[in-house]
Amino acid sequence: MGKYLVLQTDFGLGDGAVSAMYGVAHMVSDEITINDLTHDIPPYDIWTASYRLYQTVKYWPAGTVFVSVVDPGVGSHRRSVVAKTAYGHYIITPDNGSLTHIRNYQGITEVRNLDEVKSRLPHSEESHTFHGRDIYAYNGARLASGEVTFEELGGIVPTDSIVEVPLVEAKYDGKIFSGSIDVLDVRFGSLWTNIPLDYFKEAKIDSGDRLQVTIYHDGKKVYQNIMQFVRSFAEVEIGEPLVYVNSLINIGIAVNQDSFSDLYNIGTGTSWQIELRKAAKVIFEED
Repeated sequence: MGKYLVLQTDFGLGDGAVSAMYGVAHMVSDEITINDLTHDIPPYDIWTASYRLYQTVKYWPAGTVFVSVVDPGVGSHRRSVVAKTAYGHYIITPDNGSLTHIRNYQGITEVRNLDEVKSRLPHSEESHTFHGRDIYAYNGARLASGEVTFEELGGIVPTDSIVEVPLVEAKYDGKIFSGSIDVLDVRFGSLWTNIPLDYFKEAKIDSGDRLQVTIYHDGKKVYQNIMQFVRSFAEVEIGEPLVYVNSLINIGIAVNQDSFSDLYNIGTGTSWQIELRKAAKVIFEED
């Protein structure tokens, strides 16, 4: 195990919450390396927490321990769990849907229940609203440092009992590619869909082809345009929309040097769906 601990929360960095998690982890062991996935998950947004784990986890060495704390049910009867992924990583998180994308797209081999009474920071028993510090960071550091093993953290939980948030299945029916707008490339406002590049390969969609892009919100059409499928943003003019392949090898929608999301008020999640189809060539006859 590489002794890496990676933290994700919706806490932001405006107060000492994340620093307290670091401190607890270093009290457990000064030999672990602590890194941040992000602390800018929108408050209570379990969907985005799940997606950011999917986006990131497999690019870390096997054995890395992730702690994901987006926990609107903190202090309630929701479970705390530690999951082992098919790639050999560990994720400690509330059982509230944060493991959805990992389970469906990368695989989870085993899940164990984390005892919130016994497995917690010593002398924190009276605290019921900061499990990120008292339970998740504490046990994440114990696991990353080798103080405890995965098996010692708790009893086995049936994988099919894990809470999931709804997903929209990407489809290709021979003519139309359809799926959901799962998340934004936050800083640049590009749309990341769940439509895999393999569907384009199956349909022999090549760089330079033009595609009709239609976006729906709760079933209502809110955007439609024809744009080019390109390898890089530089292949279209500044301000021009485009279709591209994102870093997860799925289809993305963007505007060169602008925010597609801001320009057209496009959001993310299962209520935002997208369709693409190859646009017919338009031939202009000379007079």
